Amino acid sequence: MPESEAPALTAVVVAADEEIRVLLRGLLRLHHFRVLGEADGVGQAIGLVRTSPPSVLVADMELAEGTPSLLLQELRRLSPGVRSVFVGPPTPDGPASLGSERPDALLQRPFRVREFAEAIGVLPSDPPAAS
Repeated sequence: MPESEAPALTAVVVAADEEIRVLLRGLLRLHHFRVLGEADGVGQAIGLVRTSPPSVLVADMELAEGTPSLLLQELRRLSPGVRSVFVGPPTPDGPASLGSERPDALLQRPFRVREFAEAIGVLPSDPPAAS
């Protein structure tokens, strides 16, 4: 399939902190994603997803409104095919604010650019074995 016919990689970024949104947006653009919109909380994020479902939703664990668990539940209800990537501080058992919900990928800060690429699905998580 020619590159012009390839499906567009699109994303929605969600984070309470503007600097984190800028960082996540930059990393997505580095990997050729078109950022459809940014939100600081669940309500705005779900509005964006409802209007134009992205390929991936990248969210920080700190939200201005709502909880990461609610965001993930609503995302799966509205657009079950959207990949979910959550970013948060290092914790031994994953963030408690997700409850029993689990995103497709969970990155703990600090993370490497390669880990981000794997999380958003542009790189395989296991490199091929050397022969």
